[in-house]
Amino acid sequence: MPDRIDILWSSGGDGTQSSQPLLHQRGYEIQQFDTLRLFPIGLAAEPRRVSCRLLNEILGDSMILHALYKKHHWLVRGHTFYQLHLLLDKHAEEQAELVDLLAERVQTLGGVAIADPRHVAEVTSVPRPPNGAEEVPAMLSRLLEAHEIIIDKVRAAIERTETSRDHGTNDLLTGEVLRRHEFQVWLLAEHLVDTPAVRV
Repeated sequence: MPDRIDILWSSGGDGTQSSQPLLHQRGYEIQQFDTLRLFPIGLAAEPRRVSCRLLNEILGDSMILHALYKKHHWLVRGHTFYQLHLLLDKHAEEQAELVDLLAERVQTLGGVAIADPRHVAEVTSVPRPPNGAEEVPAMLSRLLEAHEIIIDKVRAAIERTETSRDHGTNDLLTGEVLRRHEFQVWLLAEHLVDTPAVRV
C-alpha cells in the first residue's frame, strides 16, 4: 500500500479529505497596535483610544511585575524562604489574573492589547533587575517599587477615565487593579519591618 496522508477531516482543494494540518500559514496584520475598532458600547472613539493607551501601559508594567514575582518566587532564600516562596507565587497568580482583565478590557474597547514580551520590554517603566539572584530585602524592595510605579499610573488613569465617563475602565481600575496592588504592597512591606522574634 503506498504512503498517503489523506485521512478524513478537512477538504483539500481537489475535493479529497485530509486531517493534515495546513502548516506555516501567513496572513496580513488585520489590526495594527494602537488602532481602534468601532464597537456599539455608547462611548466615543477618543475616550476609548485614550483608555486603551492607559490600559496598555498598565498592562505592560503588570506583565513585568508578574515576571518579577515568578523570578523572586524561584530565587528567594533564607529563613523566611517557605513563607515568601508561597506568598510571592500567590501574588504572581493574582497579577496574572489582573493581566488578563486588563487585556480583555483593551479588547472590549476595540483596541489591541500589548502581548509580546519583547514589545512589553520596549515600553515598560519598571526597571530591569539583575539577571542573577539578589538578597531578599532587595527583591522585596524591587517588587514594592514596581507596585508604586503601577499604582501611580492606575491612579492617573482612574482620574482620566472618570473625566471621560469610561465607567467600565474606571470600575476595573478602582475595584480590581488598585485594591489588589495596595493589598499586595501591605503584605510585602510587612516583611521588611526589622522586628526581632524575641527580646532578651
